[in-house]
Amino acid sequence: MDLNDMASDNVNDGRDARDAGDEAAAGAGLSTAPAQEDETPAAADAPREEGGTVHPGSFGGARRPGAAGAAGWLAREVTGWTRWAWRQLTSMRVALILLFLLALGAIPGSLIPQSDANALLVEEFKADNDLLGRVYERLQLFDVYSSVWFSAIYILLFVSLIGCIVPRTWQFTGQLRGRPPRAPRRLDRMPAYTTWRTGADPEQVLGAAQRVLKRRWFRTAPGEGSVAAEKGYLREAGNLLFHLSLIVMLVAFGTSQLFYSEGGKLVVEGDGFSNTLPQYDDFSSGTLFDVDHDLDPFGFTLNEFTAEFSREGPDLGTPTVFRADITYWTPDGTETDATVQPNQPVVIGDSKIYLLGHGFAPVITVTDGQGRTAYSGPVPFLPQDTALTSTGVVKVTDYLDENGEPEQLGFQGFFNPSYAIDEVRGPHSTFPDPDLPVLTLTAYHGDLGLDSGIPQNVYQLNTRKLEQFTDENGEPFRFDLLPGESIDLPDGKGTISYEGYERWATFKVSTKTGNGWALTGALAAVAGLAGSLLLQRRRVWVRATTDEAGRTVVELASLGRTESARIPEELADLAAALQPDAPMIPESSDQGARA
Repeated sequence: MDLNDMASDNVNDGRDARDAGDEAAAGAGLSTAPAQEDETPAAADAPREEGGTVHPGSFGGARRPGAAGAAGWLAREVTGWTRWAWRQLTSMRVALILLFLLALGAIPGSLIPQSDANALLVEEFKADNDLLGRVYERLQLFDVYSSVWFSAIYILLFVSLIGCIVPRTWQFTGQLRGRPPRAPRRLDRMPAYTTWRTGADPEQVLGAAQRVLKRRWFRTAPGEGSVAAEKGYLREAGNLLFHLSLIVMLVAFGTSQLFYSEGGKLVVEGDGFSNTLPQYDDFSSGTLFDVDHDLDPFGFTLNEFTAEFSREGPDLGTPTVFRADITYWTPDGTETDATVQPNQPVVIGDSKIYLLGHGFAPVITVTDGQGRTAYSGPVPFLPQDTALTSTGVVKVTDYLDENGEPEQLGFQGFFNPSYAIDEVRGPHSTFPDPDLPVLTLTAYHGDLGLDSGIPQNVYQLNTRKLEQFTDENGEPFRFDLLPGESIDLPDGKGTISYEGYERWATFKVSTKTGNGWALTGALAAVAGLAGSLLLQRRRVWVRATTDEAGRTVVELASLGRTESARIPEELADLAAALQPDAPMIPESSDQGARA
């Protein structure tokens, strides 16, 4: 009979004759999962007081009369409930629930503006949504990652994982130091079983079995007339590695939130940036990040920004090249040329400089009513679509009107690299390259409101105290300019000239600790999860005894933590590997295949 067929037949027969007690004893220790003790009230067995009244306890006992009895009962109850709560917290079920809640709690942080990332956007949200803003603020949804409820979930998950992994690690260490358990008395009651008779001596069979098992990476332990072997420890190691990796990722996440810094800066070609707090357009940092000491001392100049776009085919208008050429310097006076591209940051110390966006900055010159230059320089306009239709504002504060009286001017409008206009969209751009760079503006005069003390967005114009210029027909004064053109403002208020344009780029300077640990933890978690899912802990026993006829009876049995078709297949392979040293004796009546 073929040994693989024989092993399969024995597996099926063995399952029908399985003995629960013998198998449970043999399978003890196949898992490091903590055992759950059944703590039920023992009120039925509780002693009664003299009056016959029973005061049962929840954890096996009753309250005795007197102060000492009450104190003992209270201590027993507190200890019991504390142990019960600890077991619940460190159970896999609660850990998964907490992990799900952590992921669920991070959703508002992605959808709702956060105070530490953009406080101005939060204030705008509150102004536009009064009731909803107050509800969000009470629920701490504008500060999700530093909120009490998110921190509670985070800490409980951390404690749950530690409370789960520590006892399992000690138990697993004990199993590694121990020997595989001796063979059960009835191997034929195991789920996978096979047997045959051979003419080889029992010692020869057991020696060959031990060699075969060791070659297949089993840990072996010889016994009286048997060999015990065990394999698959990497399954439990992978399980523990997965849990440990989660702890590493939680620590890395917490560290990155406490010690990070992140700021954004818009830089026009030819201008520079120094890594100090006042230089940033927006900045956020962790609670433990010291801005005065932890910011890396460096600066850089944007020498040139290059952007190229596809001009044909289905990818028309798609960017092909984004590149910012910079020169950065460090405190030792060293200057270094570098290039920043998307997903290719420049690393300086612990800081990384990322390239985020780009646009155009029209160069504008304004003369006042006295003929002197009131404003001159590039003004960044913000893109609104992929064709770089851009909006912007020019604020002129140092201005004198035709009578020499101080006043303020404001201009708002569009910059379109490839100008077009229609009745539906009005002025807009059709392509992101500056094929026809037209500046379209409307003009205002009056009070810009900058002296009120209320912060203003530099890209928005508050027209509440401004009066719009009108032309001779009483219509709003609106004009289009090409590079090199200028126009006179009404009533001798001066002129505005469009000298040309510069390119600008936005950069993010980020300092984040724990990223390497988070990546290591994630990779280790994947490896541990793969090991715990793909590997199986199993035990194999080989017994060789002599029957009444003087022949050697060879028995092989295997037991896994979970049922799997691989267990009987592996047992059949082991039986086949033993055949050269323990050849089967053919029998007419009994093939020795039973379970």
